[in-house]
Amino acid sequence: MQNLDLDTLSSWSQDDILKNLKLLIDQTYILERDFNELAYLFKGVTETLPMALWVLDPNGSVLLANEKARATGIDPATIQPDQNDTEIEIDDRYYILQVSKQNEKTIIVATDNTKSRRNERLIAMGQMAAHLAHEIRNPVGSVAILASTLFNRVDLRSKPLVLEIKKSIWRVERIVKATLLFSKGFTLNPTRFQLSDLIEELETAVGNYSFAKPIRFEFDLPALPVNADYDLLGLVLQNMLFNAIDAIEEHDDEEGFVAIGYQNEDGLHTLEVCDSGKPFENPERIFEAFYTTKTKGHGLGLILSRQIIEAHRGEIGMVADRKGFSIRFEGIA
Repeated sequence: MQNLDLDTLSSWSQDDILKNLKLLIDQTYILERDFNELAYLFKGVTETLPMALWVLDPNGSVLLANEKARATGIDPATIQPDQNDTEIEIDDRYYILQVSKQNEKTIIVATDNTKSRRNERLIAMGQMAAHLAHEIRNPVGSVAILASTLFNRVDLRSKPLVLEIKKSIWRVERIVKATLLFSKGFTLNPTRFQLSDLIEELETAVGNYSFAKPIRFEFDLPALPVNADYDLLGLVLQNMLFNAIDAIEEHDDEEGFVAIGYQNEDGLHTLEVCDSGKPFENPERIFEAFYTTKTKGHGLGLILSRQIIEAHRGEIGMVADRKGFSIRFEGIA
């Protein structure tokens, strides 16, 4: 068949071809625009998914992966079809895998199950801790009574040793109390008292806490009446105080200071606890139960403190330099 030359066509035929060609080009642009919009929408949908997503071609190459997938550290090429509905651990995080085939392509979905695993572990640890606390409480109480009796009977040279025993018992009793409050819950007993009354509690706590470095303490709490649970608020400040002391002990400086001050911000009581110690290593995990980076401590002080302050209609946050806490609360009417 002989090819037609555009010049040999009639003027009407040339115009008709050009119009149809222009229409075809316009439709191509429209299709390209619609495709790009659809691709952009599809990418947006995959990025808003709460799980990691990969799409692999028949050779195992990644055709699509959302940001959550890239952040997991999982190599999708290592995932096998028989791993469907299984759980894997990557960098202390747990993922449940879903693997399926669609038109010779492999779709892998990984759902982060870390929070559920941690919750299960916390429930088990909380139950065990509560049981141990109950078992420990009675003998510790007996030892405390015996230590006090012994302190009054020994000679002067032995009294410092007995005093250290009493300090250790005091710390064990605090750990038992905190464990039971966390595992069993607590009920607020609000009273009206002066914030400055808590200074004596803090000084007693310092006297019962062992530390090696010279530390300067500044407790600047005004004689301001507040409505709160005296014992629980005192426990919160003690927890903050002990965290500060431990941070100073772990720091390279040969001495340190801890300051607890007060100010009223927007009608809220604000207590700020600052120290010169070592900054927090993992600030995003400091309020996680049983998590601690310290050589001493049980990992319940901060999360229990947050629960207590929230019960007072308040909140606890870190100060800017990660070397202290800001405690803000409204109090109980």
